[in-house]
Amino acid sequence: MTPTSGLEQMSGLDLSARIVAGEVTVPEVVADALDRAHADSFGAWVHIDDEGAMARAEELQRQLADPDFAPGPLFGVPCPIKDLNSADGMPMEGGSAALRGHLATWDDGVVTRLKEAGTVAIGKTSTPEFGLPCYTEPEGHDPAVTPWDPTRTAGGSSGGAAASVAAGQVPIAQGSDGGGSIRIPASCCGLVGLKPSRGRVSTGPYAIDGPGLGSAGVLSRTVRDTAAALDILSVGWPGDPYPAPAPAGSYLSACEHPVGKLRIGVLAEPVISDTAIIHPAVTGALTRTVSLLTDLGHDVEPAPRPFTAEQWDSFKVVWAVGAASIQIPEDAEDQLRPLTRWLRDLGAGYSALELARAMDGIQQVTRRTAELWDDFDLVICPTLAQPPLPVGAIRDDDDPAADFDAQCEFTPWSSIWNLTGRPAISLPLRTARIDGVELPIGITVGAKMNDETLLLALSAQLEEAVGPTGPSVS
Repeated sequence: MTPTSGLEQMSGLDLSARIVAGEVTVPEVVADALDRAHADSFGAWVHIDDEGAMARAEELQRQLADPDFAPGPLFGVPCPIKDLNSADGMPMEGGSAALRGHLATWDDGVVTRLKEAGTVAIGKTSTPEFGLPCYTEPEGHDPAVTPWDPTRTAGGSSGGAAASVAAGQVPIAQGSDGGGSIRIPASCCGLVGLKPSRGRVSTGPYAIDGPGLGSAGVLSRTVRDTAAALDILSVGWPGDPYPAPAPAGSYLSACEHPVGKLRIGVLAEPVISDTAIIHPAVTGALTRTVSLLTDLGHDVEPAPRPFTAEQWDSFKVVWAVGAASIQIPEDAEDQLRPLTRWLRDLGAGYSALELARAMDGIQQVTRRTAELWDDFDLVICPTLAQPPLPVGAIRDDDDPAADFDAQCEFTPWSSIWNLTGRPAISLPLRTARIDGVELPIGITVGAKMNDETLLLALSAQLEEAVGPTGPSVS
């Protein structure tokens, strides 16, 4: 990587404050981030937009010369876009050889909101094909790996975004989460990763929200950066299918809220897989987090498993149908990965009645979870069953069904929050030395529907209690 400038360790909020104070210019910040992106060795990038990023930086710097201009809290901050989102003039390949060479001609709603806030999209980050698996090994590109140990996965599907932030190339990176795709790489890379409530962040105005499993967000190194990004992204659009109520104040200010005594449930039992094996380091991290919460004055007690792995199959049906509905060129089907083809074949085989029953099943699971967890203010669980696994440990091109099952065993909690629509955040609260390497272990905190304010308040409290963690990269 490039020689240190000091900027790589700064949060997005601190970096923007320095820009606004005139201590550093937007072009200087962006040029530094571009240099680091070009020196990447973690598989973070599929496209770096030097010319567009620098032109944007000059434009933003000129805006600062206007005495009436009021910059937002992330103004001037480099924030790349995941290669599942449309950013005008940049490649939009979705991690797939089937879309090789496709250029976007418009900005989607998430990219628009980030632009309006004055962030700079310096490029596109790596994602697996159409964001379907929980590892990031896209065709034609290096796998995204965690800077903590470059032999191990950065997770997925926002793996490139997570690698770019954990490596200090950018302070924040846009991601998306349909079954854990922000929180999984957050855990693998020792970052903060929030999946907002269903409808909190709209894909609008031109994209489709579908069944509401997914949400956009960011990967960051601090809770406050994540909160500031949520303030930006949660501005909705007319006609949103899942409109969320506005919070009483900003999400950034929620990080300063005093946290009273909370009742917190602990979910230690795997949910979506009956065969998942939990690594002792993960169990230990959960136990230490329970002790920390108790020391902070909270009441902590076991939370019941909200549903069975068999009941989770409703998610699998909707996920497979979603894969089948992805539009690709007619002659490109044979260019898809085996897992993608398997999911598309599976989804195409379900009848309309089976899809309707799966949607009913999701509603039943949502109601059941709410009933069982109604007495808890928040619920915690491990983010993953294992520390970040070696590259290729999950992927099985010869047996895509086994690949899918292995993903479920690695992520036996993550899609709970997508099914129910509840917000959840993975926090880098613990590390463990495994095979001689220090690796991050993420802990998930989940809240009731639309209660990101409480979720962020407790997350900030935990972050302050634990202090910063990060990989040794230079």
